[in-house]
Amino acid sequence: QVQLVESGGGSVQAGGSLTLSCTASRASMTCVGWVRQAPGKEREAVAALSLRGGSTYYADSVKGRYTISHSTAESTLYLQMSSLKPDDTAMYYCVVDWRLCEVVVGTRTAPDEYNVWGQGTQVTVSL
Repeated sequence: QVQLVESGGGSVQAGGSLTLSCTASRASMTCVGWVRQAPGKEREAVAALSLRGGSTYYADSVKGRYTISHSTAESTLYLQMSSLKPDDTAMYYCVVDWRLCEVVVGTRTAPDEYNVWGQGTQVTVSL
């Protein structure tokens, strides 16, 4: 099973930017994404990407501010976050799951659980 390691989290002021990275132990993945979990809030899939077709999905809460991308050569998934808000504060997880392939084409909503998770990286946005 592929292993995922996230990095790049940290503390930033509102309006700032961060880029999260997720390195995979092997390259054989089809659909990947980022999920966040904040205390007292529901888990939210914020972005997903089909590595075959390049289709993407963004939650309405981050659309226009977040960009998901992937480097095949580096087996690394990225999440560029800009115009950050305090509501973006959460633990961010990199995930791999075939069901994300359906999310990016709009045929299903994001699942609550995923096949493979990273350990998470904390993002804290302050006023």
